[in-house]
Amino acid sequence: MKISPRQVEAVLASPGVRRFEHFIKVVADWQEVWGLYRDGWALAVSDDGITVFPLWPAKEYAQLCALNEWKGFEPRAISLTDCTDVLLPKLKVEGVLPGVFFTPTSKGVTPPVDELRAALEAELQNY
Repeated sequence: MKISPRQVEAVLASPGVRRFEHFIKVVADWQEVWGLYRDGWALAVSDDGITVFPLWPAKEYAQLCALNEWKGFEPRAISLTDCTDVLLPKLKVEGVLPGVFFTPTSKGVTPPVDELRAALEAELQNY
């Protein structure tokens, strides 16, 4: 599904909590998340020094963040099943936080893995 430039602009202007809510709804609906990849997944570091795995709800948002330290990275889809069954458990074991919805000018929300999983499962109950 294609996202209009107007919607991209509106969502990017939203505060982190609203972007998190949007992320949950879109991911549950489209059944995929997006990361940035180039010889490995793009990672970030939180203000506390914790490794963060950035995730976006759509290719368009991930593409906008493929600059600076992520220049040359390409958006890559991850199925929702792979995200919940493989990626999130791996992040939890490795002590890496999911970074929900970074923007070109701000860091994403970094909920604990279990909180992200619970939010996704709760939203999926609506389907």
